[in-house]
Parts: sequence; C-alpha cells; structure tokens
Amino acid sequence: MDYKKVKTETTAITRRIRDFDAPTGNIYETVAIVSKRSNQIAVEMKEELNQKLQEFATTQDNLEEIFENREQIEIARFYERLAKPTLIAINEFEEEKIYYRNPEKKADDEY
Repeated sequence: MDYKKVKTETTAITRRIRDFDAPTGNIYETVAIVSKRSNQIAVEMKEELNQKLQEFATTQDNLEEIFENREQIEIARFYERLAKPTLIAINEFEEEKIYYRNPEKKADDEY
C-alpha cells in the first residue's frame, strides 16, 4: 500500500469510544486490531525507508569522510512528515479497510 497517498490526520484527534468500538462491540478487541495493523504498517514503512537509505550507505568505516547528503536528508524529512502508522491504522479501521476475524467467536457460533 502506498502510505504517501493516504489522506488522514497527521496529529492525534479525540474520538468517541462508542463510535470507535461499534464494529466489534468491544473496545479492547478494537485496540488489539488497530495495534496489530499499526505494527504491520510500521514494519513496511521501515523496510521501505531502509531500502532507500541503503543507496547512500558506504562500505568504508572512515570517520574523516562523513558528510551530509542532501538527498538522504530530504528522504528522512519526507518520512518524518508522513502520518504515523497508528493514525493510518485507525483511519483504515474506520473506513472498514481492515479484514479481521475472531476465531473464538466463530467457534462459539458453531455450537
């Protein structure tokens, strides 16, 4: 997924708990779902950033030749301005873009 194009808030906002836990009926289950998705997004974003920064990595360990690379700084600034993974996960949950299931509830329904 392209997280650069996600239209969500870049700062935290206050939400009503009843609206937030309505799809699952349990606030703790909702938090667990959003937390797991947030971790997935964070890992994907970190891998992408590391791949881009690998281009600038040097094979030599020489303290005298450390210099700032403008492109590397711009990439870092860009990722700092992106919405945080938690906010992206909350947005996906509110727009019902996250697939989740609870195997315990399904087992209870079968009996």
